[in-house]
Amino acid sequence: MKRLIILSDMWGAAKSEWPDHYIGKLRGQFEVAYYDSRTLANIPDHIQNEEALHGHFVNGGADRAVVELLKLETEAEFILGFSIGGWIAWKACLAGLNVQDLVAVSATRLRHETRRPSAWISLFYGSLDPFIPGDAWFVAMGVRPILYRGESHGMYEQERIASDVCGHLVEQRR
Repeated sequence: MKRLIILSDMWGAAKSEWPDHYIGKLRGQFEVAYYDSRTLANIPDHIQNEEALHGHFVNGGADRAVVELLKLETEAEFILGFSIGGWIAWKACLAGLNVQDLVAVSATRLRHETRRPSAWISLFYGSLDPFIPGDAWFVAMGVRPILYRGESHGMYEQERIASDVCGHLVEQRR
């Protein structure tokens, strides 16, 4: 069975039930390893403010998460990351995590990246998310985004979106 690494958004497992939409659908198709991005980044539990939490990731937390992930994983066929988890996945691939396919959902921090991992890349975004990378970035990275009209950043919490993303992963697995 092919290995799939899943990385949470910045809230991690404590504030989230939506990862079950993905894990439940994918567990029979893949050997799933789920990681809490917040735990990987070693961000204290008392940080609950969205702006402060985001700041922790941007100011070194994402890099700490990459280091920790690389201690736990060296290769997998697939990696799926949500929001900040997609950014961590991208950075981990650049830092040596060997994956065939990188799938990121609402990973808006990618707009600051200037290097592309060698993996096959699929990026999902809501068209109403104000922080989607610009068209020039997608061209420079050689990636065509999959856009959901009328959806915003948190679209990945919806079961309908989970079904689409999981279907995409299962197709890529073949």
